[in-house]
Amino acid sequence: MTKVLTSKSVSSSTESKQESLWNRFDIRRSQQATTGSTHQPALSKHSPRRHFRWVVDAALPLALTTIASIAVLLPTSLPTAARLALFAFLLAAILWSTTSINADYIALFTMMLLILTGGSPQEQLFNALASDVIWLMIGAFVLGGAVQKTGLAARLTQLVVSRAKTVRGVFWLLTTVLIPLSFLIPSTSGRAAVAIPVFRSISSATSDRRIIRALAMLMPTIILVSTIVALVGAGSHLIANDLLQQITKNRISFTQWAIYGLPFGTAASFASCWVIMRLFLDEKRLSQKLLVPQTKHKPLSRSELMTLIVVAVMIVLWLTESWHGFEIATVTVVGALVLTLPGIGVLKWKEGLKAVSWNLVIFVGAALVLGRALIDSGAAQWIINQMFAVTSIAAGDSRTLILVSLAFISLTSHLYMTSHTARAAALVPALLYLGNSLQLNPVAVLFLSTVGMDYCLTFPVSSKALLMFQELEGETYKPSDLLRLSSALLPVHLGLMVLFYYTYWCWVGLTL
Repeated sequence: MTKVLTSKSVSSSTESKQESLWNRFDIRRSQQATTGSTHQPALSKHSPRRHFRWVVDAALPLALTTIASIAVLLPTSLPTAARLALFAFLLAAILWSTTSINADYIALFTMMLLILTGGSPQEQLFNALASDVIWLMIGAFVLGGAVQKTGLAARLTQLVVSRAKTVRGVFWLLTTVLIPLSFLIPSTSGRAAVAIPVFRSISSATSDRRIIRALAMLMPTIILVSTIVALVGAGSHLIANDLLQQITKNRISFTQWAIYGLPFGTAASFASCWVIMRLFLDEKRLSQKLLVPQTKHKPLSRSELMTLIVVAVMIVLWLTESWHGFEIATVTVVGALVLTLPGIGVLKWKEGLKAVSWNLVIFVGAALVLGRALIDSGAAQWIINQMFAVTSIAAGDSRTLILVSLAFISLTSHLYMTSHTARAAALVPALLYLGNSLQLNPVAVLFLSTVGMDYCLTFPVSSKALLMFQELEGETYKPSDLLRLSSALLPVHLGLMVLFYYTYWCWVGLTL
């Protein structure tokens, strides 16, 4: 403060009259003196620049919405219902991409706007919430809540990882044990929550910051890359599969999805592990002894055993759906009821309901209404006719060009739409109609695009799992580390997709 007043006393005599005013800002002026900024007072909490910040934030969404509304009004070949559906879809995509508003709120808002303006009948809202996708998600989240509460997943992870003696061994074993979690917990953030205690346990065994940083990137990376191994691995898979049925009357079963996705997800996970070790660790660190803290190997508790049995039975029933005829949604809800059964289950009913990500359930219901409106009104087909008819892809016969283009579009989709489920709702209808215009196998188009959309490793905001690990206290990764990793992993992922397509996927019948 003395330094500030001294600089003021050098000024003219008229400025000395203002000293009483400057004394009112003692704290702020002292803070400015420490940073060398003594020429203007700090902005107050309610300064005009902050007060009107919302105007700047809203400029881009408003401009894009205006352009979208004009673009929807111009075509004369579109009926009113198609215009309304197209505008609601574009508005949702704009808000998902350019604002920080919750994706589920945006989906619900645009859905209600569509219904109130007559673009979609009210019955679509009720039908969406009665979809088997909704019930499958509810049951799967209850299952995931039981796995987390009983500590079964953490126990299995810790049990496997504790057998490793070196950093290299820990990384490989950790990758191995994280892959199957996609079958048990239908949420990347849920799997991250299970993995965080394991991360803390392993990181406490070393003081090397580079090892801890690589570990903090490895765990969310494997959680995201391995999502494709199971149909229930993410809500976006369920949305995509439902849209596939709506548009083409085809559907990928749980077993088919595992056949297509498990080998690729496993290969991609181990390739990601190898890339992380080579990028961020040297041979000396990889060979370093790492004694993971041992936990007492207690026998399985009753709740853990009960959960394990229910999970095993459910997976068997999922895999044998074609034999017994019960859909996976029915099996999942029955499993959720058993896990919350009074006196027998491992969760109280209220605890089971709390484990459900209701915002995601609402999002899926609203997204299904938007997708159905695009399909029924003919807006989705019109989009494809307009956007792809004049492209070289639409006129070309090269399956390799189509494959690479499809992979590139889906792999980079997380850059302009951070929500995983929002990407599926926005891109799947367009990609399926593109495939239809090119006379491609819709199942292959759907699955290949989903493989790409599951990749979201460039920025922390691209996934809750990435954010959860970045925001942990203590040493963790930096956004620049993730950007460096993605620059190496994206071409690896693209190459793996092309390799798998011309080898394994063609062999099992997944061809374009």
